[in-house]
Amino acid sequence: MAGEHPARAVLGEHLPISAAVFREGHDAVAANVVLRAPSGRRLPFVRMEPGAPGTDRFIADILLDETGMWTFLVEAWSDPFSTWGHSIAVKIDAGQGGADLANDFETGARLFDKLVAADSGVDEGERPRLREVAARLRDVTLTVEQRAAPAFDPDVTRLAREHPVRELLTTSPRYTLWVDRPQALFGSWYEFFPRSIGAELAGDAAHPAKPARHGTFADATKHLDYVAEMGFDVVYLPPIHPIGEVNRKGPNNSLIAHDWDVGSPWAIGSKDGGHDAVNPQLGTLADFRAFVERARELGMEVALDFALQAAPDHPWVTAHPEWFTTNPDGTIAYAENPPKKYQDIYPINFDNDPPGISGECLRIVEFWIGAGVKIFRVDNPHTKPVNFWQWLIARVKDKHPDVLFLAEAFTRPAMMHELAKVGFTQSYTYFTWRNTKAELEEYVGELVGSAHYMRPNFFVNTPDILHDYLQHGGPAAFRIRAVLAAMLSPSWGVYSGYELFEHSAVRPGSEEYLDSEKYQLRPRDFAAAQAEGRSLAAFLTTLNEIRRAHPALHWLRNVHFHKIDHEAITCFSKRDRQTGDTVLVVCSTDPRTAVEAVTSLDLPELGLDWADGFRARDLLTGDVYEWGRSNYVRLGPHRVAHIFAVEPV
Repeated sequence: MAGEHPARAVLGEHLPISAAVFREGHDAVAANVVLRAPSGRRLPFVRMEPGAPGTDRFIADILLDETGMWTFLVEAWSDPFSTWGHSIAVKIDAGQGGADLANDFETGARLFDKLVAADSGVDEGERPRLREVAARLRDVTLTVEQRAAPAFDPDVTRLAREHPVRELLTTSPRYTLWVDRPQALFGSWYEFFPRSIGAELAGDAAHPAKPARHGTFADATKHLDYVAEMGFDVVYLPPIHPIGEVNRKGPNNSLIAHDWDVGSPWAIGSKDGGHDAVNPQLGTLADFRAFVERARELGMEVALDFALQAAPDHPWVTAHPEWFTTNPDGTIAYAENPPKKYQDIYPINFDNDPPGISGECLRIVEFWIGAGVKIFRVDNPHTKPVNFWQWLIARVKDKHPDVLFLAEAFTRPAMMHELAKVGFTQSYTYFTWRNTKAELEEYVGELVGSAHYMRPNFFVNTPDILHDYLQHGGPAAFRIRAVLAAMLSPSWGVYSGYELFEHSAVRPGSEEYLDSEKYQLRPRDFAAAQAEGRSLAAFLTTLNEIRRAHPALHWLRNVHFHKIDHEAITCFSKRDRQTGDTVLVVCSTDPRTAVEAVTSLDLPELGLDWADGFRARDLLTGDVYEWGRSNYVRLGPHRVAHIFAVEPV
């Protein structure tokens, strides 16, 4: 990114920094990274290691221990110790004598003289030994081998590496690096509509969606135990604000709404208030705070939808009509995403009053931070100016560095990536539309390539998106997509109803749910579904337990795809470099038929030698297999995947 925007990392993440380092001639070069923490603390010297031969790349792997904005630069330099060491070793191997090597020995001695200088950084206790090395290099009474040997002692070469003599020092520009808390990269999200929890329908045959009772925050607070039991870390709520009454939508996005229809939560604002108010049918702000506190007690965080748009009766429309686009006939333009029309929503026109709109948006975010919210899922950020998001996120994080922003940006790749670059913590992705082995492996490779600024969140479904794969794949399709999302991405998400295998589209060819919860209450009997074996909750619980127990699954950059000889089976591993924890996943992408294949594992990627065998302990079933490089697997609708803990024999 040429330093235009900060790179990204989280606490505990191994961050690779690389640079091309070269000079004229044949002398050795080296490089190091200089890091400065947000507090101003300068980290110890980090030596870079040569990368692949012939590439001139040098690489350092750094681990950062403080959140906030770091800076770093790369220092490249001519390395006289390495040049000298290589040269004299080659000459001695060629049989050259002391007279031929007189200048070489004196050059080396002078390098060790510099190493014991007062400003070298070498401990005082180590200096006599280095002085002795210099003296031996100058001692013509010794053999060539005796003079040179002390200079190549491992402890001596270590000191020379840790306190190098640097010549022709060249410094890169200083770059920025934002370090977030771990939840910015790793987390399991569960989305539900509070208004559906505890809701009841009247059961009128003519109007089956007519509500008899609206769910409340009190109901939703009780529901948090169910979510926590499945092992989710983040509870995401769609907008909780008053819902517009003008142009309110009925069931299935109908233009005809009865007075009992609840409307879309994204049609924000009414006589009851706007973005800083709570829908009175849900309860009060105090009820919401109690919900947030209960989630915290259960080890979860609450993510709140931040949707910058307004219903026609939002207070903004009266107070600031200039914030919207006016049609030639004088009416305010409603939102459209052809062929979809949203007559109940007015988009904001950021060109009309940027300072006023920006200030109000910042005030709203600050308001909900004050109510305990530290994560915002931002609705359609790609329809707002990028420079606005860059400004807003920077202002928020300057005061609240632990606040996270998830971009719901199902748009063109360039815009998705730019939103990540300017500050969004995570992003929705194209995972929903990547269903074959080839599509998945190619796409994950793309995401790993941009992991220094873009962090994915693999949602298996959303209130807007029910992919054909789930509509027609049966329960196995739901298991497959859950395994892939939970194992491939450090962050993944589930929209309520997924665990009940909800799969009916509003019409053939559509990705919209039938009886979409966006427009009506959808009470569900989760307990009955579990008791009757119609729920995926236990499976999701197991996946989240595996994720928490295995550090290898907390990262993105460490994914490695292995060869397996079937186009409908993907095989990949993740290994945690600090703990050695290694997870190997073999997963079908075909939910309908049985598939068989043989693996060809890259054993060094599993922390093993090529000839090693290992125990593959299936974390889904508890079965243990003795595996090596080549292994037979059979998967089908009743067993869609193996998730193995790799245990060396």
